[in-house]
Amino acid sequence: MIPAAATQTPPFAPDDPAGAVAARLHELSERQERSISFRWFAARRWLRSRLGSGSLDWNAPALRSFLRDKLVALDRDKCRLCHLLCRSGQARRIVEIGTSFGVSTIYLAAAARENAEGGTRKALVIATEIDPAKAAAARTNLKQAGLERYAEVREGDFRQTLRELTGPIDFVLLDIWAPLAAPAIELLAPRLRSGAIVACDNIERLKREYRDYLAYIEDPANRFDSLTLPMPGGLGLAVRR
Repeated sequence: MIPAAATQTPPFAPDDPAGAVAARLHELSERQERSISFRWFAARRWLRSRLGSGSLDWNAPALRSFLRDKLVALDRDKCRLCHLLCRSGQARRIVEIGTSFGVSTIYLAAAARENAEGGTRKALVIATEIDPAKAAAARTNLKQAGLERYAEVREGDFRQTLRELTGPIDFVLLDIWAPLAAPAIELLAPRLRSGAIVACDNIERLKREYRDYLAYIEDPANRFDSLTLPMPGGLGLAVRR
């Protein structure tokens, strides 16, 4: 049973099931992040970065096992911001890399639904997730939210699942293992329309791990204007010139 106070969350209407699903998932993610085991994981990651002992091995089986049931969802305000950016830009082709359980995907799909109303061009989120269990959970959550027709969840490595993707892309959300952000933007950049927005989470908290991505975005030859918003962990926004 979802508490009355959690039955809706902006930008959803009171009778929109997507609001209840998003609220439930946010609460679960926040409980997980308050847990002792998750705080230990975050502290270990922070300590390694400060001591210069290298990044965690995100491919290690033990770490993957630990994260398998963790939503590690985008913060509520970041989700709302992504929704607003997609709405303001009338985004109809939205790409998300690092879908996890589909929390942020619900906001992106809600924006796609709203942008499609009265339009002649189909609006769709193309989301990709490498973990099969998380991809399945994301599809279930989108169905419960009533948004499954506005989001396609592809399972596998984005370098394969998005390889044949065509443009123009209006909005991209990157919420993945930081060293993979550079290959992601290199893959998608040729398919971005002029004015397309790329949002990338945690680029301040994990600046060292994101250095290749930041170098690409900040290179004038790649035609991006960018800034980092002072949100938890830092949210990077880049606009394609």
